[in-house]
Amino acid sequence: MTDKTLHAPLIIDVAGTELNAADRRRLADPLVGGVIHFARNWKDRAQMTALNAEIKAIRPDILVCVDHEGGRVQRFRTDGFTRLPSMRTLGELWMRDPLRATQAAVACGRVLAGELRACGVDFSFAPVLDLDYGESSVIGDRSFHRDPRVVALLARSLMHGLLQAGMANCGKHFPGHGFVKADSHVAMPVDRRSLKAILADDARPYDWLTGTLAAVMPAHVIYPKVDARPAGFSPKWLQQVLRGKLGFDGAVFSDDLSMEAARRIDGRLLSYTDAALAALDAGCDLALLCNQSIGEGAALDALLDGFAEARRSRRWTPNPASEGRRRGLMPRGDSLGWDALVASSAYRQAVDMLPHA
Repeated sequence: MTDKTLHAPLIIDVAGTELNAADRRRLADPLVGGVIHFARNWKDRAQMTALNAEIKAIRPDILVCVDHEGGRVQRFRTDGFTRLPSMRTLGELWMRDPLRATQAAVACGRVLAGELRACGVDFSFAPVLDLDYGESSVIGDRSFHRDPRVVALLARSLMHGLLQAGMANCGKHFPGHGFVKADSHVAMPVDRRSLKAILADDARPYDWLTGTLAAVMPAHVIYPKVDARPAGFSPKWLQQVLRGKLGFDGAVFSDDLSMEAARRIDGRLLSYTDAALAALDAGCDLALLCNQSIGEGAALDALLDGFAEARRSRRWTPNPASEGRRRGLMPRGDSLGWDALVASSAYRQAVDMLPHA
């Protein structure tokens, strides 16, 4: 277990459905603060529960994460997991019956968090707060609505459901990814609107939800009228706007640093280590590097070695406040085992309230 004063800023993945020797070695590194699962890590509930138990046996303090939003971004879909609706489905329900939609959003959060926690997952990167302009292929039906007021209200309801099951939340992708067409997994999106325009529209949910959000993930998008750097590497966006103007004091994750848009900063393609250091320097508390454990895992080992060297050379200094924010994302209260979960009236009622996925 790591010393509570040591900042563990790196979120990594593991190769398969059970740990190999390289996974165990990396998870034991005190710089690793979290692990993120993907569909390749899933076989069934028993396997996922055993995998997470083994991870926690190595590092009880590690944050076990997953992208599990509902709709097309849901990593676990079989062996009893409920098919959750897309967020757009909740937004469409809002247009017919706002109160029913808020009920359904709470239910969605409760089911999402309850099922994940029953399998040993601590945290999901949800909800999406991007606005639905009908232009972005990567966001699309992951968005609740075009109206930031509807987005904020439905997101607050979903986060309430997460909290009922003891799980924190993560709003993404700050200050907004919905306006641009390009997919930052493969290209560098550019949003040429002014800061005033973005704050008046796309970033409004972050303003309204400042006291409710536990974590935020910035967008790999450049807003050149604000800063030449993508938001996740921009002190202007993270420190001046998010922390300063909007008053957010929770955890800030980088988006996946393996993405094409993630490492092109100031005209240069950075190494994974340099990109992670740049994200933390800009104001992120935690840096994600995903899908690099498959095969030899050389990129992950280089990242861990690079960070250890950066610490020795004082190029990077651990941040106790960031470590406190990471630990603040750990789930609250005991989780129910699967059988107890599905037998509980609160869970059954929540499942009955869900609109069709």
